Amino acid sequence: MKYIKINENGIHIVFGITDRNQIKLLHFSKADFCEEDICKFGPECKAEDLARRDQLIDEAFQLVQVNLAGYDRPYEKHGNKHICTAPGYLLTYAGMDDCVNEIGRKITVYQEDRTVTHVRLETEMQFYKGTSVVRMKNRIINEGEDTQCLEYLSSFCYTGIEKEGKSNSDAKMRVRIPYNGWQKEMSIREFTFGDVGLAQTQPGVYQRTSQILEVTNTGHWSTKKYLPLGYVENKEAHTSLFWQIEHNGSWHYEISDQNTHFYVCVSGPTEIQSHWFKNLAPGEAFESVPVAVGVADDSFEQAMGELTRYRRMIRRPNKDDEDLPVIFNDYMNCLFGDPTTAKELPLIDAAAACGCEYYVIDAGWYAPGEWWDSVGEWKECRDRFPNGIKEVTDYIRKKGMVPGVWLELEVMGINCEKAKKVPDDWFFVRHGKRVYDRSRYQLDFRNPAVIEYVNEVIDRVVKEYGVGYIKMDYNIEPGIGTEIGAESVGQGLLEHEKAYLNWLDGVFARYPDLVIENCSSGGLRMDYALLSRYSIQSTSDQEDYRNFATIAANSPAGVTPEQAAIWSYPMRQGDKEEVIYNMVNAMLFRIHQSGHLAELSQERLALVKEGIDCYKTICQDIRQALPFWPLDIADNEDLWVCGGLQLENKAYLAVWKHQMEGKNNDRYQNAGISCTEDSLSIPLGSLPFAGKGLKVSCLYPEKEPVSFELDKDILTVHYDKPVMARLFEISF
Repeated sequence: MKYIKINENGIHIVFGITDRNQIKLLHFSKADFCEEDICKFGPECKAEDLARRDQLIDEAFQLVQVNLAGYDRPYEKHGNKHICTAPGYLLTYAGMDDCVNEIGRKITVYQEDRTVTHVRLETEMQFYKGTSVVRMKNRIINEGEDTQCLEYLSSFCYTGIEKEGKSNSDAKMRVRIPYNGWQKEMSIREFTFGDVGLAQTQPGVYQRTSQILEVTNTGHWSTKKYLPLGYVENKEAHTSLFWQIEHNGSWHYEISDQNTHFYVCVSGPTEIQSHWFKNLAPGEAFESVPVAVGVADDSFEQAMGELTRYRRMIRRPNKDDEDLPVIFNDYMNCLFGDPTTAKELPLIDAAAACGCEYYVIDAGWYAPGEWWDSVGEWKECRDRFPNGIKEVTDYIRKKGMVPGVWLELEVMGINCEKAKKVPDDWFFVRHGKRVYDRSRYQLDFRNPAVIEYVNEVIDRVVKEYGVGYIKMDYNIEPGIGTEIGAESVGQGLLEHEKAYLNWLDGVFARYPDLVIENCSSGGLRMDYALLSRYSIQSTSDQEDYRNFATIAANSPAGVTPEQAAIWSYPMRQGDKEEVIYNMVNAMLFRIHQSGHLAELSQERLALVKEGIDCYKTICQDIRQALPFWPLDIADNEDLWVCGGLQLENKAYLAVWKHQMEGKNNDRYQNAGISCTEDSLSIPLGSLPFAGKGLKVSCLYPEKEPVSFELDKDILTVHYDKPVMARLFEISF
């Protein structure tokens, strides 16, 4: 076998070219390649061991999994696994391009099937200077004379994710599943392979199972159940493999076994999970969704640090992520979608006095009374704003802030007058009926008339209302797709999603300084197809500030800190600790200030202003910093929550305590962390400047005392109240 070895940015990749001229992905890791890991030979290598190795390689290690309808799959795949695909197993190696561009190294691998299906595959691997992440996608071209029906195309496929090390996978392998959901965003849990039904007896012993660990999204809310994120680690080899699916709709990844090894397949929509297929006419091509794949030590923190670097590289350059202005939004625990001129004016005064730089009029500005099922025309409501909304946006600018409004452009309510007048092809349709969810129809952005209409709305709010910020919300799930103009409903959805991204690119081309917030009932579309364009992401609609701590601490797993909008909403009735907790929630990310600021006591309002002033002194560090979890990722059941951001010469650390029903210290105590109801000891030894004589100060608030001490590289904090939070700065 001929090997092609690539070592780029700490990623070790090994391809093998077999005697049948097939290319195999044998290795993708931070660790060096060891040929014996392909088949555990034991103390003595025998001829049958070598034959078994060759069989393993022949049947597995496909670089691309691609399945077309109507062709036999001779190898055992067991159930719904996306392996042993046809013509995946028929492809032969047709060459490789290797070049360097302004981003980094780029490799393209070519495969083809000249005997049966007559398709060609191109695998693009774009490396990025300065991070151990490569962006991958596959392109299939039908070079035959017959139409082919594409049922599955992987973006990344790798067999042998567990192969380094001598112990079995149950002992050494861990997988983290990134659960996400409305008001429960960023809930990331760790499991052994055995926990998820993938138990292994011993290395090298042949096993087969129909069990699959599937992490899947079907529909247009791309992160309603999971983040499009995967992470596995090998504790014996001290390596990890992680990936991010950059798609704003249906996607899928799976982990299972094949011929003594475990594999991962990552893709966009599939026929089985997503009701998707695509007919490829002669000469037609199809490209998979992009997937970023990286390697690191067996450290979730390090892996997310690499992803953070990469996310910053692929993002649209914009001033919002450079300046990190403070946003006030009138919705959360404030006006709750019931704005009027009279209610807004005192809030505008208070927000300006506290140092906010943007002021957003949230939902309700366009209709009187109950408006949920009538949205869609986006014209100011004179019942709410007697002199027009521009009176309010002008007042916002007079107070030194940039005005913003809430929109939900992808939907029309079932009682919207315009929805009653336009044809059905404006909307998603299935079974001959308009698709609706929560009393709203889904607009189809493939339709030029829809694009013309939504562009008119954007132009109007920007030019007539003087808006510089749009909170772009999305509160429905239209399901598997649309049957109009597509061979499968999943393909209709995919084409709509691509059209939406193209439309968004056009908006930013016309208005490069317009800030548009990505919101979908909070964080239910937190993906980097959208976030490579949007500068800021709503992370949650969580209404209990105490529960926001976990979401805030874990948010860098899903989004860069400077894009993560975190609510801070002091309550009408509360004490100083409640205000402090709210501010600490947001101060390492993007402050989304809300709450009835005009009704707070001067003492509590001063704490809001102090927090915003403090934020403005550190925000330039936030946009460069990497995530930092000294106690590992936070859990919803933890009594204590801890998370921060680190740079080469300092770090910022938020520490929260919330004594609520169901919260406990069990996880930390089981891990040997010194922890009681009143104190927590936090190891800081993982910081890049640890051991150099650390210094710790309470950064916020300055005048509310808290007890803490530093012993070498362990910070112990003492909180004497049931609900407390503080922001610390660590330096040397």
